[in-house]
Amino acid sequence: MNAIRLENISKRFGDNLALDNVSLEVRQGEVFGLLGPDGAGKTTIFHILTTLLCPDSGSASVGGHDCVNELWEIRRNIGYMPGRFSLYPDLTVRENLNFFSSLFGMNPDDNFALIEPIYSRLRPFESRPAGKLSGGMKQKLALCCALIHRPQTLLLDEPTTGVDAVSRHEFWDILTDIRRNGITVLVSTPYMDEASRCDRVALINAGRILASGSLGEVIGRFKSGLYAVSSPAPYMTLLRLRESPLIKSAYLFGESIHVCSNMTPDAGSNCQVRPIKPGIEDVFIQLIEHESNRSSQSN
Repeated sequence: MNAIRLENISKRFGDNLALDNVSLEVRQGEVFGLLGPDGAGKTTIFHILTTLLCPDSGSASVGGHDCVNELWEIRRNIGYMPGRFSLYPDLTVRENLNFFSSLFGMNPDDNFALIEPIYSRLRPFESRPAGKLSGGMKQKLALCCALIHRPQTLLLDEPTTGVDAVSRHEFWDILTDIRRNGITVLVSTPYMDEASRCDRVALINAGRILASGSLGEVIGRFKSGLYAVSSPAPYMTLLRLRESPLIKSAYLFGESIHVCSNMTPDAGSNCQVRPIKPGIEDVFIQLIEHESNRSSQSN
């Protein structure tokens, strides 16, 4: 059974087409990553799934319930953690937890076993106002409040943005534990390296799904050979490589240049060239270029 289903969803804000015919399925009990940059449409998808927005066209469901006509069923059975910290900063850690459990007519102790591994790290600060917690601790408190009613589906909109690398790693370990409790997790992120922590992923840009599947399936969509070029003058080398008709694309990637070509590129003297395997970032760049070229040809 699909826990989440989007079929041909489109959403426009004035002249801005935020979502363009988006279709997506998230299976029951998996951790699914929605990867894309700011402005890609991730938050609009989350607002539709959490019944905060209605789509202009298409249909969406969570747990088999329609997001337009069965919103109250959905709201009772999801946990939602928005991109911005949305708890009450003047309430203490424990007061926030008590408040959110009361919204569902529950005692916070009813499902405490579910959040105990997370809350144990917050317990030394439970009398501290939420607004005075560190970024990583705010993140954990928001997750506890989203889980306190034991939802069937957990929706996390860029939960690791703005926190340190250690907290990011720790947060993904927590998500793995949550999944073992049978909870479906949909998480959005701009960090491509987090794809490896998901069962399946979808790449989104400019309101369109570019690819979806397991990490291996998505990377398998990379077309052409890939080479890393190290140069003492990377910018000048990049310009020279882009002039070659034998090279499909070339772009700066960290301290090197990634070159898409079906034959070893001639990068010039004093340059080192080696074949490499593509990563998900390379796939994302190639798919964006393909979409851009297709759009230019249609115009």
